Amino acid sequence: MADPPDVALDAGPGPAGSEPYDADNLLDRHSRRATLELNYAHMMERERALLDRHLGLHSGDVLSVGCGWHPGRHLFEAPAFRLVGADADPVKVAGVLETGRADAGVVGYAGRLGLEPRSFDVVLYRLVLHHLAFQGPLAPCFEEAAQLLRPGGALVTVEPGLWHPVGVGLALANRIGLAARVHGTPDDIPLSPRRLLAEARAVGLAPELHAATFTWRRLAPPLQRALWPLDELGSRRRAAPFGHTLILIARSPR
Repeated sequence: MADPPDVALDAGPGPAGSEPYDADNLLDRHSRRATLELNYAHMMERERALLDRHLGLHSGDVLSVGCGWHPGRHLFEAPAFRLVGADADPVKVAGVLETGRADAGVVGYAGRLGLEPRSFDVVLYRLVLHHLAFQGPLAPCFEEAAQLLRPGGALVTVEPGLWHPVGVGLALANRIGLAARVHGTPDDIPLSPRRLLAEARAVGLAPELHAATFTWRRLAPPLQRALWPLDELGSRRRAAPFGHTLILIARSPR
């Protein structure tokens, strides 16, 4: 799984529209918070570095869809970027506004937000699509993003990849009905890099794929650190699809 540690270890139901999360699962019983937080800090650094290097935008309007408690402010800092958090859960929208993690909020569902076309420079799905994939097709999310983007804008997604060994294991647990026992929820679907690229191209966006990291957040800290140098290969075309966490940057025509 690729969610932040504070989300992954919370008990009780998930956000509106998602499946309940059972914290008493195999992986969380054997994961230390410090181990998870080490990976999450590394992930944030990698996300920032890749977008600084490849996005090519230094200001503008950002829509973070399915923002939860973490709308991506570390990627799009104020005041250069105006960040709008959208979520089906009004409590989370209110929360990111109160903490200053977002500048404005929208309560609604991905794919049917009803916002003004061509009103954003970036549409961000950060650790969201792999949950939505459990509920139905992803095409409406990509179609809506393409409509909302201004010319030259970009859809940015950060998602766990299917072609990494952990993604393969997660998909297998889902397939044989052990999802909740192994990782807490059935709606955690690693995404094929081929699918992400195809969905973006189908709505007229020009995609490029990067691997944020090849490590896994549940590995012991010394192993995580030993694997970090591999992340420098993450923007190579042949290596990127095999990342544990993928970043898709899909640009709207100018």
